[in-house]
Amino acid sequence: MTYQHTSAESVTASRLAQTGFADAAGRRQGLYAAGGKRALDIALVVLMAGPVLVLVAVLAFFAALDGASPFYGHPRVGKDGRVFRCWKLRSMVRDSAARLERHLAEDPGAAREWAETQKLTHDPRVTRVGRFLRKTSLDELPQLWNVLRGDMSLVGPRPVTEGELDRYGAERRAYLGVRPGITGLWQISGRNDISYAERVSLDARYAREVDLAMDLRILVMTGPAVLKLTGK
Repeated sequence: MTYQHTSAESVTASRLAQTGFADAAGRRQGLYAAGGKRALDIALVVLMAGPVLVLVAVLAFFAALDGASPFYGHPRVGKDGRVFRCWKLRSMVRDSAARLERHLAEDPGAAREWAETQKLTHDPRVTRVGRFLRKTSLDELPQLWNVLRGDMSLVGPRPVTEGELDRYGAERRAYLGVRPGITGLWQISGRNDISYAERVSLDARYAREVDLAMDLRILVMTGPAVLKLTGK
């Protein structure tokens, strides 16, 4: 299934105007995309390493209270199609796949929501600690390890599975041209409140227009976006 992007692009343009990126088209990536972006990623991760490690250790303790490993790695598609394990603090029960299958079979409304967004407003797989982690996006802190390894960037398209990438249609090439990010245009433009087609358009637009000013602005705007607690 391939998404039609015409209507999504018009909505995306409106959202970008609100965040200050409406005039970004046509910028040259230059030296920043070639190496500066990677250097910025490493520098910022190293600067944050101390306090982040302490926070992750505390959160991992609480995440492990349900008896499972506090960390969870799921395959995602990265730059040039390379599959990597994207790390998170565990926020779901151990039998999450089976529980999701049962829930979708029993609830047509949830099945429609999942088909449209690949997310659920009321997800039966999420633990009590997991709800807090997801609302605050703290479950994504281990992805800083992915950034350090070069799998991801601090800013980029949302990391997707191979199945999701098949739904990107003509935008697939744009997605594969950059590293996926912990945050991005999708994060500051509505996060989980936007449609899947809009996310695809935002991801593709970022991949084509990435530059230092855009990345810095996204990083600055991510904090207020996360504080809205719209994570799922």
